[in-house]
Amino acid sequence: MGIGPVVTVDGPAGSGKSTVSRMLAAELSWCYLDTGALYRALACRAMERNVSPDDPEALRRFCGETNLELVPSGREFRILVSGEDVTDRLRSEAVGRFASAISAHETVRNCLLTVQRNAAARGGIVAEGRDMGSVVFPDARFKFFLTARLDERAKRRFIELGERKNPVPYETVEREIEARDARDREREIAPLKIPDGAVVIDSTDLSIAGVLDKMKSVILGAT
Repeated sequence: MGIGPVVTVDGPAGSGKSTVSRMLAAELSWCYLDTGALYRALACRAMERNVSPDDPEALRRFCGETNLELVPSGREFRILVSGEDVTDRLRSEAVGRFASAISAHETVRNCLLTVQRNAAARGGIVAEGRDMGSVVFPDARFKFFLTARLDERAKRRFIELGERKNPVPYETVEREIEARDARDREREIAPLKIPDGAVVIDSTDLSIAGVLDKMKSVILGAT
């Protein structure tokens, strides 16, 4: 199965990649693929089944028994796990921590690799995650890597949680993001890194519109 046109957006938590990727997809009239949500979907079901993130064999069996589907819905995708739509149940901090833990396992990443590439076969997508340009779509024509200072990323996450009426102390948010950064960069399988050929954008002092303009200038300048 061939891979359609793809733009990849990678980066650490709080760098702004989710918001700007969704906006870029809308500008291009493409679909937005939130790959972090795929890991959260598996994590959500694994938590319900009491599968330990520290048990590789249990995770292998779980992945073999679990069918994950992406169903286009407008410019985004709904996520079905064994036929159940779990899209609206994925944003708790507990699910996020569990997803981070299982994402270090090769079995889990391989399970989702085909799902992600099948989504790209449907047509143009903006794929956002942590290994999109380095592992999943290494031949993407346009690759971006968003970053920002830790304190700025923690502030954004702190505000986001407050808006969701799920307030967490700022110090806790910063500590968890720092720990997530370390796990993502130090894992043996598909670590977070700047993909070959990626354009790096530091969003610390940029608005979302400013980041989007930089992306669009790269894409339009090459067409």
